[in-house]
Amino acid sequence: MDGTELVAAVRSGDAEAVRALLESGAAPDTVTDGGLPVLCLAVDAFAAGVAEALVEAGADPDRLLPDGTTPLVRAVEGGSPATVEAVLGREPRLRLPEAERERLLALARRLHESGAEDELRGRTGASGPAHRVRVLDDEYDHVDQLTLGGRTVRAGHSAILTNLEWAFRVLTPVDELVARAVAPRDPDHVAWASAGLVLSQRRSKETWSAVTAYRHSPDPHHRRFVVDVIFYYVMGHASWRNSYEKEAADLLVAWTAEGEEDPEVLAVVLRVLSDTGHRETEGVGLRYADHPDPRVRARVPDLLLEWEAPPPYWSPEARAALLVLAADEDGDVRDQAGRALAAAHDDSREVTDALVALLRDPVAAVRGGVAEAVAPGKDRTAAVADALAALLDEDEFTTRLNAAYGLLRRDDARTDEAIKRVGSFSRPGYEDDHRISALWTWQRQRDHPPTPAER
Repeated sequence: MDGTELVAAVRSGDAEAVRALLESGAAPDTVTDGGLPVLCLAVDAFAAGVAEALVEAGADPDRLLPDGTTPLVRAVEGGSPATVEAVLGREPRLRLPEAERERLLALARRLHESGAEDELRGRTGASGPAHRVRVLDDEYDHVDQLTLGGRTVRAGHSAILTNLEWAFRVLTPVDELVARAVAPRDPDHVAWASAGLVLSQRRSKETWSAVTAYRHSPDPHHRRFVVDVIFYYVMGHASWRNSYEKEAADLLVAWTAEGEEDPEVLAVVLRVLSDTGHRETEGVGLRYADHPDPRVRARVPDLLLEWEAPPPYWSPEARAALLVLAADEDGDVRDQAGRALAAAHDDSREVTDALVALLRDPVAAVRGGVAEAVAPGKDRTAAVADALAALLDEDEFTTRLNAAYGLLRRDDARTDEAIKRVGSFSRPGYEDDHRISALWTWQRQRDHPPTPAER
């Protein structure tokens, strides 16, 4: 294998093709016509998945290049935290000598402090503003991408510095990490995410106290950042000695009792609290069920269900609140209330009527969201089946899919026609969908019923 195919696959950004070629024997350090290893192509294109595949297959991230850099140094300069993470590889603290670790940290700090645009202007000699666009750097987090003078970088150097410090076990002061996180004023920014994740992994009383002290900051971004770090604490895996699950849940309950003036922050507090299973979640939910901001009310339904209690998983007060929320003026609130009602249906006509009304809601997103919850649910009444059947004319594919799946689950006579109206099953993102699988299996068994010997 001469490497031509691997170069082409790397250039196209096709990580699956790259992995297949590497498994077939392609050399991970294949050099391009320009004299650089293919890993540098992936780095320059911010193709983190391709870079990860190459490094896992043995590509050398520390290979000295003609200009005195390495693929890892080029990744740091490029400003994409996801790409740096892919190229950094496993156990970098053990692989890299101290001098190289210090070099990388100094580079990342300089780029963080100078700013991506000034750095880009200095590299290219170009004047004027850079073209700036917000892009996803990984599956969840965003970063600005800047182009000037024919070169492109991403402005993720703050996150890169944070990640490198943690990878090399440099314990950056909490205040500095918080400052980096909130500087973009954007909870979806890579700087915010990296600082939050690192702080959540530093499981010590000192770190916990320093982070949670920002709960009382006058800056709502500080308070929002605290909630996100707590979320990592709640959802992260840790031993009982340093889980902080109880402390996190208790703090959130106290937060709601003391009050939070910013509705966006309060909504996130309630969302994270719903994941804790705290014994006081229902009381908190009832307290905020009539909050004037719909973002807050939309978080209430998840607080009102107690899955560790015997069915129907709600108290009379919680049930009454959910029925009121199901008729809320805000569509998202109605959607969330409908999902909760479907999940904990108590076989009452009142709940069925509420669900039917939501399946006929004037807002398409509400109809679709509630259909997703109702389809596998326990309500087998004709009214719900008819409401599902009426959704087969919806423009949204997922809504039609849920309607057909719901009819199938109810052994409804309209299932065959419903499946036809779903349309083609071959859609990106639905390859492993359990609903598609159920519809396909139903058709196959209808067309090729098992023989008596196969039953």
